[in-house]
Amino acid sequence: MSQYLLSLHSVEGQERKQPSPEDMQAFMERIEALEADMRAGGAFVFTGGLHGPDAATVVRSDEGAMLMTDGPFAEAKEHIAGFYVINAEDLDEALVWAGKVVDTIHAPIEVRPFFDTRSA
Repeated sequence: MSQYLLSLHSVEGQERKQPSPEDMQAFMERIEALEADMRAGGAFVFTGGLHGPDAATVVRSDEGAMLMTDGPFAEAKEHIAGFYVINAEDLDEALVWAGKVVDTIHAPIEVRPFFDTRSA
């Protein structure tokens, strides 16, 4: 079994209407149902939402000295807003789960496999 990253991207400056409390509750119920389905199917590993890129700190090494800078590694309009790490037999199964996430959150998802370091 392999692990895949299902990442949700957000576009900076893209206006998003604040959902009503009822819409937010319905959204969270859909998320909870999706995650229950993932757990039941043995796919769920971990999920998380991220603060915006302005909360990032980049750590670098420069001739042995650690340098820290505020902000994202690269200036971009699009950034990762949240993610799932899942188990799947293959890419086809990961894409099925990604489709379920898309149906739940109504946003595109990027699917990427992790390197399999267990066999190395």
